Amino acid sequence: MASQRRAHGWTLFAAVLMIFGGVMTFLEGISAIAKDDVFVTTRNYVFSYDLTGWGWIHLILGIVIFLAGIALLSNALWARMVGVVLAGLGAVANFLWIPHYPFWAITLVAINIFIIWALCAGDRRAVT
Repeated sequence: MASQRRAHGWTLFAAVLMIFGGVMTFLEGISAIAKDDVFVTTRNYVFSYDLTGWGWIHLILGIVIFLAGIALLSNALWARMVGVVLAGLGAVANFLWIPHYPFWAITLVAINIFIIWALCAGDRRAVT
């Protein structure tokens, strides 16, 4: 019983982090679309792309991560698998965002890594 509660706790932790990370990624996308001159443009960086287009990617990804976090609250197995994939995509997207907003991007990369860890840490279906 205690291990089942612990597994449910990790799922709840991941769901809350996904909701928070989805909102933050959504806000990141809105800020890039609305006013992309707020962000620092690093010269001679390996990755170069249009901030408005990248803002749309973050906006859509943030909405999908948020909705998957809401679905994860129902303890659906598909939401757990989708959450791992979306958190991985979010980590990569924010890693590529590092030259424009380093602190925010590194924070969201860490949140996405914690989401993946929490979703993989314990599945209540495996506990008897």
